[in-house]
Amino acid sequence: MTDPRPFLVGGEWRTSEKILDVRFPYDNSLVGAVCLAGPTDLEDAVRAAQHGFGRTRKLPTHERIRVLKRLAALIEGRKDEIAETIVLESGKTAVLARAEVERAVETLLLSAEEAGRICGEVIPLDLTPATAGRTGYLRRVPLGTVLAITPFNFPFNLACHKIGPAVAAGNAVILKPSSKTPLSGLVLGELLIEAGYPEEAVSVVPCTTGLAEWMVRDGRIAYLSFTGSPAVGWHLREIAGRKRVGLELGGNAAVVVDEDADLTYAAERIVQGGFSGAGQVCISVQRVFLHRSVFRACLEMVLERTGALRAGDPKDPAVDVGPMISEQAAAAAEEKILEAVSDGATLLAGGTRAGTLFAPTVLTDTLPTMRVNATEMFAPVITVTPFDDFEAVLAMVNDSPFGLQTGVFTNRLDCTFHAFDECEVGALIVNDIPTFRADAMPYGGVKASGLGREGPRYAIEEMTEPRLMVLHRRG
Repeated sequence: MTDPRPFLVGGEWRTSEKILDVRFPYDNSLVGAVCLAGPTDLEDAVRAAQHGFGRTRKLPTHERIRVLKRLAALIEGRKDEIAETIVLESGKTAVLARAEVERAVETLLLSAEEAGRICGEVIPLDLTPATAGRTGYLRRVPLGTVLAITPFNFPFNLACHKIGPAVAAGNAVILKPSSKTPLSGLVLGELLIEAGYPEEAVSVVPCTTGLAEWMVRDGRIAYLSFTGSPAVGWHLREIAGRKRVGLELGGNAAVVVDEDADLTYAAERIVQGGFSGAGQVCISVQRVFLHRSVFRACLEMVLERTGALRAGDPKDPAVDVGPMISEQAAAAAEEKILEAVSDGATLLAGGTRAGTLFAPTVLTDTLPTMRVNATEMFAPVITVTPFDDFEAVLAMVNDSPFGLQTGVFTNRLDCTFHAFDECEVGALIVNDIPTFRADAMPYGGVKASGLGREGPRYAIEEMTEPRLMVLHRRG
């Protein structure tokens, strides 16, 4: 085992005596270690970011674009290494890890494109005799220091979803990666500096929860971008003070399959969306509603495809479902399933675990109040429920504290637009699963699922503010 990986403070690599072990979720073997940042390090990171912002806010557009394109190229050149790191620290399958790195490259290239589209406007203000001769000039300016707190399930691409727009807008960045997956975040910080972004403006600080909260409270942080659990996210918003906050939180995503849908395609996508990443995706398929006329046929297709999935070592390219992030997380999911079965639910597939490996699970005969429906499972678990009326099923979809994304399989245009009007979500995905996400789209939720939107164009809006100059032309 090599020495613990140092962390990054304003372009300076530092070590400490506090060490965090990074373990492979599949068998708990040690795959690396990182030094943890302490209070002095975080104070230095915030101060460095303030100084660095003095440089980044003055970087011309072409330079910010050059940095982002260079960063994307550097990642492309090390994509195999980064993908392997993601597999080892998160337990994600090799196929999904490689796809994540490829998406991260696209996220950065999208951010580079959007850097050239941060436009302003000219506003006529001579609307009354009293304001004659006056014109408004509006442009967007960067906020300052962006604190990015990222989760374990997409440790690289979600970091790029925060860092890319921050760089595009000219902000300084402090990245606090998940304690489960800090290695890929440190690589990203290293490459961002190599790409040419001002060193003072870049910090990557694995640290304790308490120290992360200290940064959230700090008034020198201009914007908090957090992706993680709803409980933690809303707590951070409460303590964040007056700074801007963007929250990308969880959900219990629903998918509706109407009577005229392509059942083969719907079943295939439901299985992929429910069990990919061991279900540890905030828009993972969790609640499935099938029209009663196709309920049995579609359910059988789902069960057939579920039974064909192979769970095991995520390093094996043939494995479809890897481990959950920890045995504690797997045990919590198991407890909810046992509780549901004891209360009358029917277990049709899975429901068992071996350490962190959780068998893809299908439940029927559940109630909306059961925790397998009412809470975010964040596990390879789906519930399947019949419905008779499209209006009624939309009410069932909305019967949730969450509202991230919903999928509807239907060929009826009236149902499509009715669902778009009625579903209380950030996005409606038609003829596909709620797990679909394109990195360019505005992504985020309502209700307990979050605040604000990600996607480079929309995140740049969150990380900038309008500044107005009023010009009075006299004479």
